[in-house]
Amino acid sequence: MGFSVCDTIAELDTTVADCRACPRLVAWRERVAREKRAAFREETYWGRPVPGFGPPDARLLIVGLAPAAHGGNRTGRMFTGDRSGDVLFAALHAVGLANQPTSVRRDDGLRLTGVRLTAPVHCAPPDNKPTPDERDRCSHWLRTELALLAPTVRAIVVLGAFGWQALLPVLAEAGWIIPRPRPTFGHGVRITLAPSDDTREPLRLFGCYHVSQQNTFTGRLTPAMLEAVLADAATAAGLPTSARH
Repeated sequence: MGFSVCDTIAELDTTVADCRACPRLVAWRERVAREKRAAFREETYWGRPVPGFGPPDARLLIVGLAPAAHGGNRTGRMFTGDRSGDVLFAALHAVGLANQPTSVRRDDGLRLTGVRLTAPVHCAPPDNKPTPDERDRCSHWLRTELALLAPTVRAIVVLGAFGWQALLPVLAEAGWIIPRPRPTFGHGVRITLAPSDDTREPLRLFGCYHVSQQNTFTGRLTPAMLEAVLADAATAAGLPTSARH
C-alpha cells in the first residue's frame, strides 16, 4: 500500500485531510456533510478525514476510535462538537492540560499543553464502527504520527478496546516491543513498553474506558475516573498537572 511520506506533524495533518482511501467511509462522511443534522443545518460540515490535534512535540498522546459523524466530521477537529468531547476536554482542563474546558469549533481558542489527540481511523464511520480493513488501511497514518512524535512522546492513553487493539501492532511497527501474550485492554491497565532500538525511549501505556455516551451516561466512566487516568499519564509523561488525585 503506497502512501505519502510526511516529515512533520503539520505536513501529516494536511495530508491526512486529503485521504480518500476507503470508499465506504468517503461516501458516508460526505453524505453526512450534505444532509446534516437539523440542529446544524446552517453550518458547513468539514466532511473530510479529521487530522490529529495538539502540539508537534507532545509528551502525551490520547488515542480514541474515529471522528463522530456530527462532531469531528462537522467541525474538523478531533473530539470537537460532541458529548464525548465535552467529557474529555472538561477532564483535560481539570487536570491542567487544556486552557479551557470546552471544544466547540476549530477557531474557539482551545490549546492543549503537551498533549495530542488522534485516532486509528480518521473518517467518521457508519454506526461508529470501522471495518477491520478500514482500520488497517488507515494504520499508516498512526504509524507515521508515532514516528514523528517519538522524540518527545512518553505516554499514551488509549480510550477503549478498539483503539487498544488497533494501536498495539502499530506500536510494534513504530519501534516498541509488545509483550507476549499481548496485553488485554481494561480500564486502569498500565504497561511499560521497551524500545526495540536506541532511537526510541520507553513508552507508558494506559487503558481507559472510551468517553462515549454509553459509558459516561451510565456511570461506567465518571469524570473522576477519567481525570485520574489523565493525571497519572501526564505525570508519567513528565507533564505538570493540577489534578487532585
